[in-house]
Amino acid sequence: MKMIIKKFQRFVPTLLILFLLGTQTAVPATALACGTATGSAGQVLSGVTNVGGNCDGSAITSTIATAVNILSLIIGFAAVIMILVSGYRYITSGGESGKVSGAKSTLIYALIGLAIAALAQVLVHFVLYQATQAGG
Repeated sequence: MKMIIKKFQRFVPTLLILFLLGTQTAVPATALACGTATGSAGQVLSGVTNVGGNCDGSAITSTIATAVNILSLIIGFAAVIMILVSGYRYITSGGESGKVSGAKSTLIYALIGLAIAALAQVLVHFVLYQATQAGG
């Protein structure tokens, strides 16, 4: 049983790292040009699909909000996995005080991380809202 736990403890961080590296390739890169095709933006028309789009900065705030949402989702998944791992460690501790305290500290750290991620998302969305209200 201890061997399975050790393999699981090595597997989860490796899977998380591979997932984080793999998500960078899943996000498409887009190019937007403001203005008309005859203006200075006409020089970059090759591959540009949104010529004449809005240039008020809403694309940047939308991109930042999307990135924060994706990161919050990843952090949420990681926190849920760590909560499950700490619960498993607590159940399999067999009453040993060292294992029980380790499981409790893992649970506490996972919950603190989840709370920090939630507060960070609220803070970023508040700042983006204030920035768009000040600019518009």
